Amino acid sequence: MRYAIRHITRFDYEEAAGFARCNLRLRPILWSGQTLEDYALLVEPGGHTHPARAQAGLANVTRLVVERPERTLTIESRATVCVERPIPVPSPTDPTLADIRAMVAKVADAGPASPVSYLFPSAHVPIVPEIAEWCAEDLADDRGILDAAIALARRIQRDFAFDPTATLVDTPPAEAFAKRGGVCQDFAQIMLSGLRGAGLPAAYCSGYLRTLPPPGQERLVGADATHAWVLVWAGPELGWVGVDPTNGIWMAEDHVVMAIGRDYADIAPIDGVVLGSGAQTMQVSVDVEPLPVG
Repeated sequence: MRYAIRHITRFDYEEAAGFARCNLRLRPILWSGQTLEDYALLVEPGGHTHPARAQAGLANVTRLVVERPERTLTIESRATVCVERPIPVPSPTDPTLADIRAMVAKVADAGPASPVSYLFPSAHVPIVPEIAEWCAEDLADDRGILDAAIALARRIQRDFAFDPTATLVDTPPAEAFAKRGGVCQDFAQIMLSGLRGAGLPAAYCSGYLRTLPPPGQERLVGADATHAWVLVWAGPELGWVGVDPTNGIWMAEDHVVMAIGRDYADIAPIDGVVLGSGAQTMQVSVDVEPLPVG
């Protein structure tokens, strides 16, 4: 599949903000199964941009600095991405969870793509005993890693309600777990907590998901959203495999990877500092449009 992705974020300030310094993680990374054909970043009314180093995880980071007073700031990202990613198929020959633990113990690399970097608790995804115990039902030592991963993702999708009013961006996994509700970020973090609690490497993946309109209705421009799911390390041969606990599905051709980290804080699409007084509002519009192949 080929996609034209348009991601617009608009900030409105009650009083003119005199200075802004932001980290933008909006350019999709190079990752297995996808190719970035072109990319453009537009900032209105303007500012200085330059590449920056990702502090953690895998992300293309652009530093934006706005030095003159502004009442509005609009950041628009446009990308064309080709995704060719088969749906994983669990096999009796897949490594078991016990095998994965033994394999990761022998990994010497600690770089941003190494499973070692995603084995331990992070600032926003602690190991929660109640979550670990609940997830353990699908995480028997002798179970194949792919079979276990999709089973856990589907149980989260089945047992938790998608409810945008239940949580906030900084809601901890334990609270979302207790409420049995939340959004994609919450479900991803609950799954991460359970997998890491079982000694398995798991990463937070941020990106886009192609959504289809109801039958007979047209696509609504700007009605899509950024999405979050989980990458599970399945050993050196299978590598990182994506599972989507919000929808109970594999990461395949409908998913576009934007960035990968330990949790949301590593790869938030936009973060930073704004100096000013008064309130701020933010509006986000995302459109993921399928394109003809070729």
